Amino acid sequence: MNCPFCGHPDNRVVDSRDVRDGSEVRRRRECAECERRFTTYERVDELPPSVVKRDGRRENFDREKLLTGLLRACEKRPVPRRELVVIVDKVESTVAAREVREISTEEIGNMVIEELRGLDQVAYVRFASVYRRFEDVNQFMEELKTLLMHRED
Repeated sequence: MNCPFCGHPDNRVVDSRDVRDGSEVRRRRECAECERRFTTYERVDELPPSVVKRDGRRENFDREKLLTGLLRACEKRPVPRRELVVIVDKVESTVAAREVREISTEEIGNMVIEELRGLDQVAYVRFASVYRRFEDVNQFMEELKTLLMHRED
C-alpha cells in the first residue's frame, strides 16, 4: 500500500478494528516517509450481486451509486452523512445475504424508501419522486397522503 500523500511504499499499521459486523477491517496506517496517517478498508473480494434495471440490463451493485442518490435526495437537509452510510450498509448487507445473486432496482428502491421514511420525510419524497418516476402533481399528492397516513399511525 503506497502512501496517498507522498507515494512511499513503506508504512505501518497503527490501529486495526472490525467494522460492518466483522465483514470489513479498518486499518489506520502511518507512512514511514512523511509520517502522515491514512485509513484503509479491507474486505473479502467476492462476486458482487447483479442489479436488474427496469429495461432488463444488469450491472454490478454499486454502493457509491446508491450513496450518491441518497446524498442528492438529502441535499440541504439536516441528515448526517453517517446516517446515509448506515442505510447503504443495510441495503448492501441485505443484498449480499440473499441466496439469489440478482436483485431488481425496484427491491433496492423499496428498501431505501422505507429507511428514508423514518429518517427525513422531505428526502423520502424526493427519493420516491425520482425512483417511482412521478409525472404530475397528483402522484406527489398521493405519496404525501400516504406519508401523512403513516405518520398518524
